[in-house]
Amino acid sequence: MIRFATLIFILFTTPLRAEIAIQEVTSPGGITAWLVEEHSLPFLSLEIRFRGGSSLEAPDKRGAINLMTGLLEEGAGDLDAREFAQAREALAASFGFDVGDDSLSVSAEFLSENRDQAIALLRMALIEPAFDASSIERVRGQVLSHLRSRITDPNAIASTTFDALAYGDHPYGSYNSGTIESVTKLARADILDAFSRTIARDRIYVAAVGDITATQLGDILDTLFQDMPETGAPQAGHVAFDVPAGITLVDFETPQSVALFGHVGITRDDPDFFAAYVVNQILGGGNFSSRLMDELRENRGLTYGVRSYLLPYFLSESIMGRFSSSNDSMAEAIDLVRDEWQKMANTGVTAEELSAAQTFLTGAYPLRFDGNGPIARIMVGMQIIGLPADYIATRNDRIRAVTLEYANRVAARIYKPDALHFVVVGQPDGLQSSQ
Repeated sequence: MIRFATLIFILFTTPLRAEIAIQEVTSPGGITAWLVEEHSLPFLSLEIRFRGGSSLEAPDKRGAINLMTGLLEEGAGDLDAREFAQAREALAASFGFDVGDDSLSVSAEFLSENRDQAIALLRMALIEPAFDASSIERVRGQVLSHLRSRITDPNAIASTTFDALAYGDHPYGSYNSGTIESVTKLARADILDAFSRTIARDRIYVAAVGDITATQLGDILDTLFQDMPETGAPQAGHVAFDVPAGITLVDFETPQSVALFGHVGITRDDPDFFAAYVVNQILGGGNFSSRLMDELRENRGLTYGVRSYLLPYFLSESIMGRFSSSNDSMAEAIDLVRDEWQKMANTGVTAEELSAAQTFLTGAYPLRFDGNGPIARIMVGMQIIGLPADYIATRNDRIRAVTLEYANRVAARIYKPDALHFVVVGQPDGLQSSQ
């Protein structure tokens, strides 16, 4: 048997082209999936998403869905946690379970010769999780250790504070792993309820890449999901990003303060999203040539790094940014961020900046497609946000189609310097909370 750990499979070794053939497969039982067949190596990557994620949390049970997700591989059916791990290792299979604000993800990779056994084991985790007492306490301990570490992490404090200000009692308004108090109180019944809320057929998205045919994929989809409940908890509704302009200061003893800032943003399905994406790349899109990096790092030496980003959650949308700076320079850095935000709103971008951003974004895109797993994750992500199957082939054309006039119109629309709110964690000189 080929060992999975020694198998490295790069599906596309040439630059990404439009020939990636995505098939839409519907199983006999009615489950839809996207498939890219690649039979050169006996290996399959399978990605599953359940829409909703931790936004489906029950009131006063914050962290239950995260704890439940951490238990999905800790025993299932008649196998305890050790036996389940041994069975997975014997098959040289890899399973991963994770949850975010908007979805719960399942990743599986296995060899073709072990496909039936690997699918049967994965099915047990998704249909018959054990949730036994010893596993609950072990995983609870891991979560609590993580939560304790966040108490002294200024970046975590900034995120927790900003989310609470922006989203209040909505699940987005608190950390999806919960709090020490909420996780400590969770009982097995809460974990069972979290499972029933989240894992259901009416919210499934699936992508597969590798050594499998459409007919074979249809068969394993029905094996995986035929005994799964049809519906889970209702999807949560939209929540407004609601925090006024100003500064919230969280006192924390540290020589370097952390700032998280933002205001209301743009939805992923907005016709202007691609232009907004390109414009943000110019302002603060995570590389060393952005305006914010030039002004705060290169010209002034106020920070090691600063970035801005569009954050289109399924249920809300914002434009955010983050940086750190010494206590004696944080106030100056905030003023500079506001200035750059104002310049972008007032005068937009230059032709040279637009061309450079488009070149970078289109050139970097093919690098994401570096193996079965990444390709499957991209495809399932496309499905869950409603992109068409030809998006891979057309995405770069959409980036190139953003004209200078269009980019500047969108910049004026989405950037609101007078609406920026900053959460600052530290002891910065000359700054006070505005509330």
